[in-house]
Amino acid sequence: MIQTACPLDCFDACSIVCDPSRPKKLVAGNANPYTNGVLCAHLNKHIHETKRVEKPVVNGKEVSMEEALDAVAKALQKEWLLWRGSGNLGIMQLVTNLLASKTAGVLTHGTLCDGAGNAGIEAGRGVNRLLPIEQIAKSEVVVVWGRNVTVTNAHLMPYIQDKEIIVIDPVKTKIAKMANLHLQVKPRSDFYLATILARFIIMENAEDREWLEEFASEYEEYYEFTRTFRIKAILEHIGLSLSDIGDFLLMLQNKRVVFLVGAGVQRYEIGDSTLRAIDALAALMGLFGKEGCGVSYLSNSKLGFNNPFEVKTKTEPIATTPFSKYKTVIVQGGNPAESMPCSSRVINELKQVENLIYFGLYENETSKLANIIIPAKNFLEKDDVRLSYGHQYVQKMNKVYDSDIGISEYDFTQEILKRLNLEPIESENYYIDFWLNQTIKTENRYISPNFNEIPYKEGFGEKGGEEFEFIDDFYDDFEDIKALRRFRKNRITQSEEFWLLTPKSNKTLNFQFERPKPAVYIPPNLNIESGSRVLVKSIWGSLELTAEVTDKLRNDTVLIYCGVKGVNNLTPPVSSQEGDMACYGDVKVTIEKLD
Repeated sequence: MIQTACPLDCFDACSIVCDPSRPKKLVAGNANPYTNGVLCAHLNKHIHETKRVEKPVVNGKEVSMEEALDAVAKALQKEWLLWRGSGNLGIMQLVTNLLASKTAGVLTHGTLCDGAGNAGIEAGRGVNRLLPIEQIAKSEVVVVWGRNVTVTNAHLMPYIQDKEIIVIDPVKTKIAKMANLHLQVKPRSDFYLATILARFIIMENAEDREWLEEFASEYEEYYEFTRTFRIKAILEHIGLSLSDIGDFLLMLQNKRVVFLVGAGVQRYEIGDSTLRAIDALAALMGLFGKEGCGVSYLSNSKLGFNNPFEVKTKTEPIATTPFSKYKTVIVQGGNPAESMPCSSRVINELKQVENLIYFGLYENETSKLANIIIPAKNFLEKDDVRLSYGHQYVQKMNKVYDSDIGISEYDFTQEILKRLNLEPIESENYYIDFWLNQTIKTENRYISPNFNEIPYKEGFGEKGGEEFEFIDDFYDDFEDIKALRRFRKNRITQSEEFWLLTPKSNKTLNFQFERPKPAVYIPPNLNIESGSRVLVKSIWGSLELTAEVTDKLRNDTVLIYCGVKGVNNLTPPVSSQEGDMACYGDVKVTIEKLD
């Protein structure tokens, strides 16, 4: 049996063992104990059933790998762009950064999913440390805030199922139905909820003054900041009552509390402020640096590592990448034609690229636009290292079997450098050992070098000893900007608008594998029957879908699952205020019945 790990974009980063003689039968391993003996359907079903790119293609013709690499090398003679997706989170995917640094390559900066929240955390805490699952298990109350744990973090469920659970989410998710309290807030209102909760904490003298005096002494100034928001107006805005606030605070009194915060709360221009406000609420309660307490978000998996793939080169913002500026673009492990916001703009830009090179595993909307296609090795066919943003375990991904299909990212980089007569990079084993040698090895496991059993116990900042920094400034003009865009584009009528949510489904992973049902889920108040064809329209584009009525949504909200073909026709080409992240949530739509 050979040890490897799941490469997919997920908190769990599951441990896997595989018998090379039965490569389609993956079994849970123990290099990461949280895998807990179970693997998801993506691994034993979708990985093997999804149609794979098997042959290199140049200008519509199947060619040998040598010919395809020659074509790539020729296309990289002038400035070119590398756009990398998150289809595989193995650390060796980043080796192509070295190719960019040795040629005229341009990289992207920012993220599509979590950068705003990370920026907010770093602004308050200094660094974004992992909250270990061991500490979550020791909590008494778990606040699941914009995180659909049963879908995006299923292996965490055994550690929280015996807790008191509060869910804050616009959708009545499966975890919300299990909760002791569900606050079904208005989308994009999490900052305001966290701020008003913080105000009530101090009004009721429920703050942890002893901890605050040592680690966050400017809490009184923060209280003055919270007073700039009027209680009645905020409660009306977020869709809650004083009774809801009271119920929430009562459940938290004198308890060990953990906030499990998901990416959903920060998919907006103000996403960094939202995480800073949630962190500020936790700070007032003294939840940092204590057993069974804290705020869990997507941690910085590279914290404490020296990164050999970190290079200095020109970059473009990933949320609004101007593809058409470049004659050559390499898309690695991603599908920007579908996954990036404002798909019509992205597709138009990609069509203008003279040499669009797709380097990946599966056929998708982007590969269909490419004139050069390079098949990649899958995670079972190459060596790699897996870091995790959900736990402290680093895992060696060993090659399980040889395959004639595709090329690894490492070999791709070396082959292109050779064709360009440039110095080769170090050996593959050099880089893998470089990462593993920085870890803490214990009990046959690798632990992240900056792992803290109780994070922030000694204070904040990279070395501890610093204070928590409260947010002291906030600006949000979304409604004004939305009105201005509507006026300029004249693409939306005066019809009633609804917040559009695009969460992950349990059948797909972003835009990989089996796609969700092409439907828009709507509340009953629209008086549209299930099965009706409707036109969903934003100021950025439109999409025809089948309507499905559900009682899981607020009356001001509709839902289309991430992965539905064309869903990002509707989303805005906007970057967050901090963190350079796509703002999929900053959009409202109208619903028009077509039949």
